[in-house]
Amino acid sequence: MALVGRAHNTPSYTKYTTVTGFFLQDEPSTQGSTFNYTTTNLGLINRTYDTDGEYDPDHKKTQWQRFEHMVFRLNRQSGRNVQYKLLYMGRHGEGFHNVAESFYGTPAWDCYWSKLDGNATVTWDDAKITEKGVTQAQIANRFWATAIATLKIPLPEAYYTSPLARCLETADITFSGLDIPRRRPFTPVVKELLREAIGIHTCDRRRSKTWIQEQYPKYKFEAGFAENDPLWKADIRETDSALDARLKALLDDIFNHDESTYVSFTSHSGAIGGLLRVLGHRQFSLVTGAVIPVLVKAETIYSTAPSTSIAPSTPAPTCVTNPTATTT
Repeated sequence: MALVGRAHNTPSYTKYTTVTGFFLQDEPSTQGSTFNYTTTNLGLINRTYDTDGEYDPDHKKTQWQRFEHMVFRLNRQSGRNVQYKLLYMGRHGEGFHNVAESFYGTPAWDCYWSKLDGNATVTWDDAKITEKGVTQAQIANRFWATAIATLKIPLPEAYYTSPLARCLETADITFSGLDIPRRRPFTPVVKELLREAIGIHTCDRRRSKTWIQEQYPKYKFEAGFAENDPLWKADIRETDSALDARLKALLDDIFNHDESTYVSFTSHSGAIGGLLRVLGHRQFSLVTGAVIPVLVKAETIYSTAPSTSIAPSTPAPTCVTNPTATTT
């Protein structure tokens, strides 16, 4: 269910909390750089739940089926001002900008190369995914196919994606061709606020709405989605605090208007990092193509929202060495 508010003149805000103890990614000992979601049941911990007795007395259900019932009970027993959702947050497959940053090094990338549309070999403005990135998305597709058939994983009931090309393609490869019920088809909604940190880096400047429609005709757009990128600026970049505020607004929108319990996000390392901060999750860096599930408790608090400080956008760093000196 969506969160229900009081009278319109009552100040309120939504407080988000990660419910820990269900996924390995919640544990401090789990390292994002080496964690393999495909071999670990997406990180779902093999454990019992308080609801197992009523739901699975004969111990015949899968871990995911028992988890799904437990989440159902959490929502059923919660008050009108509390809801639980499981967010499946996937990072896009490797993009050409990722390869370029690795090649040039982050300092040279941030101060020089990220401002360009590409080099003599490749283009990375609104970067597409590489062959490796395609393979990573295909691995995700195979994982979901197996998880649906054998693990009985609850499918996303709603799909959201960043408007950047690398996420549009990753989502399409990941979820196309799966055994998805007709009542919950893979029809992702393109959300402007789900994108990567904004500004300076041309890889984070999106293409037009028309281009997206032509390439992905079954995708839908949120209301008010602009034809051309209204947010990207060539000379300043969004700060982490501004990114977090943007992603908090995204969560508020979805939790207040989407009644789905299981929701898929296809996004970026920086954006997912911001979402994790807003959700109170520990830091967990996803490699390209990786997925992290987060069980979220959202509670409407009837009070004025705590004040936050948002740092202004910043210019690109100054190169301290010649960024082209070692290139060929």
